[in-house]
Amino acid sequence: MALCDLTGKRILLTQADAFMGPALQQTLQRHGAEVVADTRDFLDPKAPEQLVNEVGTIDVLLLNLGVPAPSTPAALVEDDEWGLLFRHMVDPLPRFARALLPMMTERQHGKIILMGSASALRGMKRASSYSAARGAQLAWVQAVGAEVASKGVQVNAIAQNFVDNPTYFPADIQANPAFQARLQREVPLGRLVSAEEDASFAAYLCSDAANCFVGQIFPVCGGWSH
Repeated sequence: MALCDLTGKRILLTQADAFMGPALQQTLQRHGAEVVADTRDFLDPKAPEQLVNEVGTIDVLLLNLGVPAPSTPAALVEDDEWGLLFRHMVDPLPRFARALLPMMTERQHGKIILMGSASALRGMKRASSYSAARGAQLAWVQAVGAEVASKGVQVNAIAQNFVDNPTYFPADIQANPAFQARLQREVPLGRLVSAEEDASFAAYLCSDAANCFVGQIFPVCGGWSH
C-alpha cells in the first residue's frame, strides 16, 4: 500500500486560501486526490451544512481553520476576542459532525483531519484565548475519534507550530533577526517546518495507509512540543 496514494479520494479542504490551505491543496492533488477547495469562513451557523450539501459525497474532510492569533495578556482578554476565536475555530466542529458523520458512518468509511495548533500542548504567554480555542479543537478530535472509530471513520489532528505559512509566519516575520534567534533558542529543529513537510504528513493521514489512527494528536513543530 502506497503511503500517500490518494487516487480516487475526494477531499473537502476548508479555508483553502489561508493558513495551510494552498500547500495542502497542491500536495493532495500531487498525490492523486480530487480536492474541493472552499474559501468561506464558518461564522454563519448554517455554513457547514450548506457546504456539505453543495459538495456531496466526500472521503475526507480536511479542516483547515486558522485566524491570526491575538497576543493579549490574559487579564485583558475581552469577551469579543474570546468569542470570535471560538466561533471561527471551535463552533464549526459539531456542525460539520452533524452534516457529515451520519453518511460516513453509514458507509463505514471516512476521515476528518484537523489542522490544529501545538499552542494547545505547551503554555505560551499572551496566548490564552487562542490556546484555549485550539485546545477545545483537540479535545473534540480525541472524543469524536474514539466514538466513531468502530464505525470505520478516523478523526485525527495535526498540532502544528513553527510551520512555514503566510497566516502565522509571513515573510517579514521570518526575516526578522529576533525571530531567527527565537527559532534557534526554542525549536530543536532550528528552522521552520516547511509547508511541504507538513502537508505531506497531512496527505498521509488522509490515505488508507493511516486507517489505524483514531482520535490522535500529532505534533508537527520541530520538537517545540511533544
